Amino acid sequence: MTPVQKLIGLAVLILLLMAGAAGVTWQVQDWRMGEKLAEQAGLHKDGLNRISMAAAAKASADQDKRLGLEQQLAGQDQQHSKELSDAQRNQARLRDQLATADVRLSVLLAEDPASSCNVPATPGAAGVVHAARRSQLEPAHAQRIIAITDDGDNAIIALRACQAYVRAVAP
Repeated sequence: MTPVQKLIGLAVLILLLMAGAAGVTWQVQDWRMGEKLAEQAGLHKDGLNRISMAAAAKASADQDKRLGLEQQLAGQDQQHSKELSDAQRNQARLRDQLATADVRLSVLLAEDPASSCNVPATPGAAGVVHAARRSQLEPAHAQRIIAITDDGDNAIIALRACQAYVRAVAP
């Protein structure tokens, strides 16, 4: 073997050793990176579990809040329905009393300077005016007045129901 061949053999051997060392280095590096990636995957999985648990707790709290609001609104709806039916029942009773002449509507007559009867300008303390002139309304007019007040009462009850709903739903 000539010295050139020995030198070439030695260079090849050094190259093979270097390639082997590089392969081992890559293998060790691969193991280290694999461990880091596995650790990061575990941390990611734990983070996702915490996020999903927090989202589930929030959804449960929101659902409980919604159910509470629905129950509150149902109670308010029942209350307003009862108010409306009570008002309608009272209005129907008053209409029946007017129709059977059990009750008559009357109005207080205003002061007439041409007549000798003077109506006091201020009402009495209890709201009952004694010795004041009154005029009874015809039953048909009284029925129309009661119908107008019925519509007004129904509108007030409906408005209260809407306001209660908005107060309950609005934050």
